Amino acid sequence: MSRWAMFHDQVICITGAASGFGKLMAETLDSAGARLIISDVNVEALEAVSGAMVNTDRVVSVACDVAVERDVEALVAAAKQHFGRLDIMVNNAGLGSPPKLLTEVTEDEMDLNYNVNTKGVFFGIKHAIRQMLAQEPSGGTILNVASMAGIGAAPLLGAYAAAKHGVVGLTKTAAYEFGRQGIRVNAICPFFSPTPLVTQEGGLGERMDTLQKSSPMNRMGSPEEMVEVMLQLMSPHNSFMNGQAVAVDGGMSAI
Repeated sequence: MSRWAMFHDQVICITGAASGFGKLMAETLDSAGARLIISDVNVEALEAVSGAMVNTDRVVSVACDVAVERDVEALVAAAKQHFGRLDIMVNNAGLGSPPKLLTEVTEDEMDLNYNVNTKGVFFGIKHAIRQMLAQEPSGGTILNVASMAGIGAAPLLGAYAAAKHGVVGLTKTAAYEFGRQGIRVNAICPFFSPTPLVTQEGGLGERMDTLQKSSPMNRMGSPEEMVEVMLQLMSPHNSFMNGQAVAVDGGMSAI
């Protein structure tokens, strides 16, 4: 039996599931027997992930640009259409930023970070909660993927930090507004982990050694370690944690 058997038959929607944390989480939950709606803007990579699942009859893949509200609304509607409800929403999709001083950040870069990393999460929260309130029994869990850049300074990543601080603010606000209606909302705030978002999109590949040495543990966290915590936060057994931004950072926030 899977150690994540508590997710068996849970209806779980994951954005950004074509790579990184989202892909690993989808694979883990598929093995646990969850019913999945996975999405990404990269349709080809998403279909490859979907086709490799063990329980292909329990996986629905949906093309989704989280910066477009109608796409996210349609994604949540797919959970209702195919499985009758939505138990867990994982707002994982995001993008990185090329390192540069704040004085060099362009308006377009700020807009892109806000549109994907903040508004994308907002749309996911908004439409997931609407579905969770409408279904019987009502309630559910939302997990937002923020960042250490969302709870502290992020030198050379100002646009990204601003967007991820927004994710933490949305998490805490939604948790307070809807906790009485049985909806938990939490965020994970990872330190750098070697996913495509960091090594490719974020333009940090050449700084990996420096990033590792900056950690009290002298290494990055693996994607598997991050997903382990994400699953714990989502677990139905973890039913009293709400409104938290949990740092998974090897001790960086202790400094």
